[in-house]
Amino acid sequence: MLFGKEHVERYQETDGAEGHDWNGTTVLILTTTGRSSGLPRSTPLIYRSSGDAYAVVASNGGAADHPQWYKNIQADPEVGVQVLGDRFTARARTAGREEKERLWPVLAATWPDYDNYQAKTDRDIPVVILDRVS
Repeated sequence: MLFGKEHVERYQETDGAEGHDWNGTTVLILTTTGRSSGLPRSTPLIYRSSGDAYAVVASNGGAADHPQWYKNIQADPEVGVQVLGDRFTARARTAGREEKERLWPVLAATWPDYDNYQAKTDRDIPVVILDRVS
């Protein structure tokens, strides 16, 4: 997670005026449904636009296991997304090989540590596409 719960709440309250621009990049808020709890879980993630969709990386800092939010979207791909003041429902999906090959350099240019994270794990770090539903 990029920053704590209070920062996520501040992003949400200010329509991203506080928190969207972070450490030279941009952040959205992804809200998944907890696969065990059924409760909403909001996570700040670095993103880039991909056509009409958004792309994020399930890096988990290069850990051996996927982040919890990624496991949640595998169980229920309908998610909430907030980019600045724009809040919408999206369907999350893992990018296919060709799509990931196209997007990874763009995302790694945005946050160079993604390449470091991939180098330190045997896990193929997924790129996730958030396609707007409503």
